[in-house]
Amino acid sequence: MADARRQLRSTTVALGGMGLLAAALTACSSDPDKRCVDPGSYTLSNGYRVVSDKNCSSSGAKSTGSWYYGGSKKNGFVSGGSFVRPGKGGSGGSSRVDRGGFGGGKSGSGG
Repeated sequence: MADARRQLRSTTVALGGMGLLAAALTACSSDPDKRCVDPGSYTLSNGYRVVSDKNCSSSGAKSTGSWYYGGSKKNGFVSGGSFVRPGKGGSGGSSRVDRGGFGGGKSGSGG
C-alpha cells in the first residue's frame, strides 16, 4: 500500500514538473518563427526567397532583406506568412475585436 502511494506521488510530481517546464519554455520563447527574405523576390508559385539572416541585420550596413514571420518553407522559399510581427499589432486594421456569442446579437427574441 505504501509503495503504491509513493509511486502515485512521484508520478504526480513528475507530471507537474513537466507542465511547469512546458509553460516556462512557452513564456520565455524568443521571436516567433521568422526568416530573412528578399522582399523583391516574390513569385506567385513560390513566395519569397529566403536569404541569410545577415541581410536583415541593422548593424549600420544597408539591409537588403526583411523579416518574414510564420508561413511555411519549401525549397528555399517561404509563403503564407506576414511581414508584420505577430502580437505587435499594426495600423492595417489587423487588430479587431469580435463581439457576439450567446446573446450577442442585436435582434431580440419574441415572446
